[in-house]
Amino acid sequence: MKSTTQFFHLLQSLGVVRYSGKKNIYGLHPLIISSFVILVTVTLADCIRKTLNYILRDTIAKEIILEFLATAELCACCFELIVVADNYGALTYGFYLFLLTLWWTNAWEDATACPYNLIEDFLDGYRPLITTIILVASQVFGGIAVYKYVETVWSIQLAETHIGLLDEECVADLTVPMVFGAVIEGVATFLCRLMSRILNEVNFRFAHILDAFFATTLVLVAFNFSGGYFNPALATSLKFGCKGNTFEEHLVVYWLGATVGSISSFYFYKLPFLQVRLEQYKEKYD
Repeated sequence: MKSTTQFFHLLQSLGVVRYSGKKNIYGLHPLIISSFVILVTVTLADCIRKTLNYILRDTIAKEIILEFLATAELCACCFELIVVADNYGALTYGFYLFLLTLWWTNAWEDATACPYNLIEDFLDGYRPLITTIILVASQVFGGIAVYKYVETVWSIQLAETHIGLLDEECVADLTVPMVFGAVIEGVATFLCRLMSRILNEVNFRFAHILDAFFATTLVLVAFNFSGGYFNPALATSLKFGCKGNTFEEHLVVYWLGATVGSISSFYFYKLPFLQVRLEQYKEKYD
């Protein structure tokens, strides 16, 4: 009993359980509770993914379901990351996003949870237009449908940071004029996609870590201007219809801006001068 009491006092001194048990389950720190929510979400999604991979053959139907699932997982985690950002700042948000990005890089396999990745595959001739449209639609539906899961979690009010969330009015993240926001989302997406392609091409040992760090850094840079979404499906799930954005602004900033940035990166990467430099690099270091 004494050792248990001492352990509890240790947790209190570390700030793990010193919070009100009436507002936070077991008196845990709200950030720990948010971490637990995210962990449960990715674990649940991964179990579903592994089950689907086991029972389904490799068909377009399976691809549609996995894109739906990946986008739902992404958006559910990012809803909770909004709670983290609002209460513990952008750097804490960035740290969690970085870790999640590393996880998703390995867990999702061929799923992307991002519309412009599918558009790039279409431009590269990997899949027909109708399949691309269906897959993009599955991503958008996944991002929208998962809000019911998020709503259920928040309604339980596991942490004081969840209290009242469902009663709050959603507010848009765009704090700059529409054109500036589109440029920010577009340029950042261009840089993210270009970096990913280059790292994938040169087979750098820690490419996935550097790629995740680079993308997270760009998100933090754009955070106070456009929200730093760089993903139309994610932005639609989290912010479509929120106060402060019109339909036109949302479409131009988060869909047109990011997609143009992605397509520009796709064609820029194929320019001869860049391909020559990449070949020279590979010959030197391979």
